[in-house]
Amino acid sequence: MTIIVNLDVMLAKRKVSSKELAEAVGITPQNLSILKTGKARAIRLGTLEAICRRLSCQPGDILIYEPEGEEKA
Repeated sequence: MTIIVNLDVMLAKRKVSSKELAEAVGITPQNLSILKTGKARAIRLGTLEAICRRLSCQPGDILIYEPEGEEKA
C-alpha cells in the first residue's frame, strides 16, 4: 500500500508558502516538510483538518491511495 502526499501540489495551486501553511496550522516547518516529502508515518486528523481549511480543499486532494505494484502513467 502506498499513500501519495500531494501537499506541494496544493500549496502551488493555492499560492501558499510552506512557512505560511505551517504557521496557520500550528506545526513546525520541519514537520510540514516531513509530511510534504511523504516521510511521515501518521498525521493527526486535527492537523489534516487545519490544512484542508487553510487550503480550501478536501483530504483526497492531498492524500491519494495507490495500491502496490501500480504506477501512475
